[in-house]
Amino acid sequence: MTRTAMLKDILAELHSCEKCGLCHGRTQPVLGAGVPNSKIVIVGEAPGKNEDEQGKPFVGRSGKLLDQMLAEVGLSREKNVFITNIVKCRPPENRDPLPEECAACREYLDRILAIVDPKVILCVGRISAQRLFDPNFRVTRQHGETREVDGRLVMGTFHPAAVLRNPSYRELMEADLQKLASIIQETEVLVD
Repeated sequence: MTRTAMLKDILAELHSCEKCGLCHGRTQPVLGAGVPNSKIVIVGEAPGKNEDEQGKPFVGRSGKLLDQMLAEVGLSREKNVFITNIVKCRPPENRDPLPEECAACREYLDRILAIVDPKVILCVGRISAQRLFDPNFRVTRQHGETREVDGRLVMGTFHPAAVLRNPSYRELMEADLQKLASIIQETEVLVD
């Protein structure tokens, strides 16, 4: 079975998932998008309104900014990145996903990571970094730090929505992405 087929199977399961209350307010679950055998996975927090409507991650203003910033360092969801979220359904009013919602969805995230099998995970935003990098992660202090977790290099940075709200974070996030691009180039992570 191909990676694409395995991801489609998870998406089919998500359509009937009722592991937490988020299922009651969703239009559709958002599995992820990008290259299914990518060596880089970007993990956000949760789908927003546009994502819920379109069934794809990071398609609103934040997504456009993320795509632009990734392109500046030679990355894109069309060529060499897979993007997903900690939770697969939109929280009401775009609030942060609750710990129990993150826990309910963790199995899906773990299965996606096992299928895509990235070498690098970039956590965008506090929630994803707390779940995958450090439970006490503070984005303003720890952005750009890297560590190995389960055999993968993991880095936390700002969420593009935070950059839109506070443009002074943009330079910091750009520096983090440059660092990530340098690590990728040095380790030839994009090469199979």
